[in-house]
Amino acid sequence: MTYETILKRIKKEGYFSKHSKVLIAVSGGVDSMNLLHFLHSYSNDLAISIGIIHINHQQRSESKIEEAYIKDWAQKHKLPCYVSYFEGVFTEAKGREFRYQEFKRIMSEYHYSALVTAHHADDQAETILMRFIRGSRLRQLTGIKAIQPFGQGELIRPFLSFKKSELPDIFHFEDYSNQTDDYFRNRIRNTVIPQLENENPKFKETMIQFGKESDLLLQALEQLTKTIDYLNLSIFRSQTYPVQYTLLQQYLTNFPDLQIKKSQFEQLITLINQKHNFHKTIKENYQLIIDYQTFKIEKIQPKTYIVDDNQVLQYDSHQFFKNYHFSFNKNTENAYITLYSTNDIILRSRRPGDVIDFGSFQKKLRRLFIDNKFTNKERGESIIAEQDGKIIFVLIGDKTYLRKANEDDIMKAKLYIEKIEKR
Repeated sequence: MTYETILKRIKKEGYFSKHSKVLIAVSGGVDSMNLLHFLHSYSNDLAISIGIIHINHQQRSESKIEEAYIKDWAQKHKLPCYVSYFEGVFTEAKGREFRYQEFKRIMSEYHYSALVTAHHADDQAETILMRFIRGSRLRQLTGIKAIQPFGQGELIRPFLSFKKSELPDIFHFEDYSNQTDDYFRNRIRNTVIPQLENENPKFKETMIQFGKESDLLLQALEQLTKTIDYLNLSIFRSQTYPVQYTLLQQYLTNFPDLQIKKSQFEQLITLINQKHNFHKTIKENYQLIIDYQTFKIEKIQPKTYIVDDNQVLQYDSHQFFKNYHFSFNKNTENAYITLYSTNDIILRSRRPGDVIDFGSFQKKLRRLFIDNKFTNKERGESIIAEQDGKIIFVLIGDKTYLRKANEDDIMKAKLYIEKIEKR
């Protein structure tokens, strides 16, 4: 196959329509050298400028020669070339993590909007089979995408529709470690797929087609369920289990770095169906939060500590606390709360054992919050006002609960409360 054929396909798909500066991952193998030659030859046609990134894993003696050749090639063609070196104990997973971290770093530092890799159709078939063997869900069996978000830009794989055998045989380096069975992908490529091709000579095409059909199925499910407000508890719980399973899988795609086991996934469905006002750490700094109306998954933010969680509000003064402005004096118009003392008011967060007096009975704030179904977030943002050693009011979720005054109490001041809207 000629480069012109590949160019027509890339232009038709518009792979580079949003990009003017792209970074090419070049290892020195036949795939990446084809990618480099192709994009260099047609950079004007695609209206892009290119740079090269090479990762030296320092695991083979030949790696120095390969690095020197790529740097020399870049210099001759007046292209920027970035080289990074892996340090430490090498594993397949660590090597991959390091590569993609470096790709993102160079993209960000030198303002590339796209990373381009030389993955082809053979890689696609291998990836789908590997994921199947590892027990991935259907959503992961769609294979790798030709274009996907990456870092602050995109990751583009323009050769993904073409077989390795269709690429020109140009000068390249052979990585003889690819012939060993040290790594999972090598065993799949060198042993498993050839055996399966004895049973089905078109096994790779079958795998790729399976990935495409899985992707179409998931797209259809997403389109059919897009009007369902599935984060609404009552709506989610009203669905059948198969629909719940699909909706939750769809929701989890919003968190690509959250990888959970099947047992954890089943547990999430159970919790969403049974719990109220509940939160649970899932893994990797993510948590499930369920209140009385909705559920959501969010990343746990580092804890921040309030330097002074108490504010003292003196008579004839004002104070800002949390998202409110409090004014305490005798002549305030439109008073929100009537006060029977001019002593200092302490504004604070709730504490274990807090109790408010409603006259005929007292109630612990914990029970008050549970009975009125306030969320954990609302409880954390609640404001307790204390005067003369007693709680005089509780402000939570835009509601105010007042201590019952005694019959002989005389009004001495007013407290005006103004909510400060966030911008």
